[in-house]
Amino acid sequence: MTKKNPIGIGLVGVGRHGIRYARHILQDLPTASLRAVCRQHPEQGLDLPGAESIKVYGEARSLIADPSVDVVIIVTPPIFSREICRLAIQARKPVLIEKPLATSATDARAMVAAARQAGVPLMTGQTLRFDSTIQEMKKRRHFIGHSQRLLLTSHIETKGTGPDHADGYGKRGALLEVGVHMLDLVGFMTGEEVREVRCTMDYLPPASPETVVTAHLTTQGGTLCTIDVARVTEGRVGQAEWIGSQGRLQADWAHRRLRWTGCADIEEWELPPSQTVLATLTAFLHAVEHRTPMPITGEDGCRAVEIAEACYRSAQAGGVPVTLPAS
Repeated sequence: MTKKNPIGIGLVGVGRHGIRYARHILQDLPTASLRAVCRQHPEQGLDLPGAESIKVYGEARSLIADPSVDVVIIVTPPIFSREICRLAIQARKPVLIEKPLATSATDARAMVAAARQAGVPLMTGQTLRFDSTIQEMKKRRHFIGHSQRLLLTSHIETKGTGPDHADGYGKRGALLEVGVHMLDLVGFMTGEEVREVRCTMDYLPPASPETVVTAHLTTQGGTLCTIDVARVTEGRVGQAEWIGSQGRLQADWAHRRLRWTGCADIEEWELPPSQTVLATLTAFLHAVEHRTPMPITGEDGCRAVEIAEACYRSAQAGGVPVTLPAS
């Protein structure tokens, strides 16, 4: 049997999060090879074990044109994603884009349409879907009966980022950077599309990026969802409570615990640690190699951005209801 050549990866963006992708590709993915990276200051190289022969580009266009690059992974501030995605699609190279897919619904729709028209696979890196606690909660979804309410809480420590950090998110803040995970989980968990949102924020972009967000979402199936997202000084929280006609499931993915409370019994589970970025990469490369549909599509990523955009519209108007799909 002839041994297959490893898939050549071009990684655009090796900042704090992109370096996690680079490490996994170099250390944990024998079917792939990191051929090139792109960074703002290419003279800095890539200071990782085993990275000595990897090409370092200063422009995404040059990386994408490299014939040794088979697929493109984008881990840049999302303000740059649309243009880099366009270049990769023109080169007919499959693309994985770290969430959020884009900073606006307009850009997200354009990216999805371009990929679909060209027949180029596009995956959104909504990595929380691969968390073991979230996976187990979805697996036991039948425990709760008819879905009624879903509460999702994500509090993340304030990072020591520069004053221009929000520029990379189109001057938007915690909802787009952190809360987009929660917005994606609503559809992933319930299987229901979001019909309406109402949202309030402590600050309103573009004047200032928001740090505290409360959003109320109603799905087509009638599940009432509450999203609580905040930047905090300390004390990370990642929790979900899913209530149905037969009981409730409570997940704490920060501490890897799941609890079921029914009419007459209680069960609890501890889950193993998750390497969500590695799982995302593995799923993407498997789909590329076997030419199967992407496990998290561009459409999935676009939907999360569309919900976020509706939330921003609602907050700007004082928390009024906004119906989806918004134009």
